[in-house]
Amino acid sequence: MRTLGLGVLAGVLAWSVAGCGGGGETTVTVYAAASLAEAFEDLASEYEAANPGFDVKLSFAGSARLAAQISAGARADVFVSANAATMSRVEAEGRTAAPPVLFARNRLALVVPADNPGNVAELEDLSDDGLVLAVCAPEVPCGALARAVLADAGVDADPDTTETSVRAVLTKVMLGEADAGLVYATDVAAGGGKVAEVPLGPQTRFNDYPVAPVSDRAVAADFAAFVLGADGQRILRSHGFESP
Repeated sequence: MRTLGLGVLAGVLAWSVAGCGGGGETTVTVYAAASLAEAFEDLASEYEAANPGFDVKLSFAGSARLAAQISAGARADVFVSANAATMSRVEAEGRTAAPPVLFARNRLALVVPADNPGNVAELEDLSDDGLVLAVCAPEVPCGALARAVLADAGVDADPDTTETSVRAVLTKVMLGEADAGLVYATDVAAGGGKVAEVPLGPQTRFNDYPVAPVSDRAVAADFAAFVLGADGQRILRSHGFESP
């Protein structure tokens, strides 16, 4: 899977289209990881503004759930995963119409309610059985990354709740239903003043995000190219995503 840079230019050229309005194709259906919600809403708005007559239909959920829906035959045009492993499974099934390309990365973050009722000061505090810890399910990219970080740090923490998406974890923390959660840095920003981040220090790790068209419609390739292009990258950076 290629990283962002000169390889992306080759990917964009491979996906280029002379025009995507033929044949009455007016809608592009995008299945995207939940952590991309705000960024892709802005991406969709800018794409629509640049392409009058086209409509971007966004579907957000955990990457594993979206991949399962695509595998079952869901009519998606573009798939955007929160890690390469989930995308690779979709690609191995022959569901991608072009090779996936990495376009962004996101940092794992430890988040607590703004008033930090559990007095969580570091990752090791999550071993306290008295804390309510929320994480993503193991098959969700955020959940896999969270468990890897905990294992690397030697922290014995048993989650009290496992969620199907990173935004569900964030919601638990925002509502005070969990004392701590492992999400992404961009989710901390989305939580506003209702949450606070506890630094992970040397345990900081990242997930890389790939995008691929999963239909052979011209509009699917064009939207994927837009994500990889200068405007898409500008929008992603404004939401806190980094280059892979």
